[in-house]
Amino acid sequence: MKKLYADNASSSFPKAPGVGDAVKDYLDNAGYNVNRGGYGASYDLAIEVLNVRKQLCGLFNSNEPKNTIFTPGITYSLNIILQGFLKDGDHIVTTSMEHNAVMRPLHALTPSGITYSVAKCRLDGSLDVAEILKHITNQTKAVAMTHASNVCGTVLPIYDVADICKKRGIKLIVDAAQTAGVLDIDMSGIDALAFTSHKGLLALPGLGGFLIKSDFAEQIKPVITGGTGSFTHQLTQPTVMPDKFEAGTLNIPAILGLKKSLEYIEATGVEAIYEKEMRLAGTFIEAMQRFSGVRIVGKNDLDGRLAVVSLDFIGKDNSEVSAALDSEYGIMTRCGLHCSPLAHKTLQTYPGGTVRFSFGHFNTIEDVKYVISALNEICT
Repeated sequence: MKKLYADNASSSFPKAPGVGDAVKDYLDNAGYNVNRGGYGASYDLAIEVLNVRKQLCGLFNSNEPKNTIFTPGITYSLNIILQGFLKDGDHIVTTSMEHNAVMRPLHALTPSGITYSVAKCRLDGSLDVAEILKHITNQTKAVAMTHASNVCGTVLPIYDVADICKKRGIKLIVDAAQTAGVLDIDMSGIDALAFTSHKGLLALPGLGGFLIKSDFAEQIKPVITGGTGSFTHQLTQPTVMPDKFEAGTLNIPAILGLKKSLEYIEATGVEAIYEKEMRLAGTFIEAMQRFSGVRIVGKNDLDGRLAVVSLDFIGKDNSEVSAALDSEYGIMTRCGLHCSPLAHKTLQTYPGGTVRFSFGHFNTIEDVKYVISALNEICT
């Protein structure tokens, strides 16, 4: 049976050329650490890691490599920022399209005297920035929001929100899980940008990070402390960057894999990647508009979206449709609430969820046509 992967919003597959080779080369030939060895090979490896920080700065328009932090994933990144910054009496604004990587940390902070408000998004997942303004108070210290929905692909207006935050002296924290490597991102107006390696950046799971402005970093208390290989005589966590937020051993194989994927993205061009993915999404959406009994969740055109398309099969069990796609056609999708229950409530697909099709850079038009054919058979 043909196997077709259409779950790139969860994790991209396949990875960029050279990623696996870079990981294998490290494991086979250079399995040492950084900042823990007084020998040349360790220093050389540290320079390689620094170069990856610089690549990320180039991708996101930052000029502070030392403020590019590696973590075990974007969820860790958001927890480090939110838990380290907010304190008793603080208030934060978020949106109704957020992933649980934002919502659960905020909910967990409420017993500590921290409050949050949720700006309501429209039925198609889009956001009127006036909704953000409605919730800002004298106690508001930050806005934390996704750049694009992992459920329906709608892109949110982070740059308009950045202007609001700047005028009011509050911080903007952006979850770029779905957009890093797919949309051009300029973090000049963003205080902290969290990313993950395994989605649009086309590299390994188990690696993420964040880029942060220096003045914001100074206001955040480290949530995780431990060995850094620096200032070892002190029992307090170093305050220098990136050591302040990088306790413990880095995921070096994944970082070296990310180096290769970033080289591929730079050579290909983010705009070219986005345009190809949208051509795939356009073919799919156009076909779904002709299907009876199928609701396209969120935007039903290509304006202001990614190639993440959720469908609600009216009169059918979405989970059964997803299971049939896998068992009968080898098409891999994701069904359910996608770790984003508030988004599904906004989109009016809670609690049933949707079947999500997320096309990636390495999918083809032939792939999309195969999915359309399979759905035609299932739906008739």
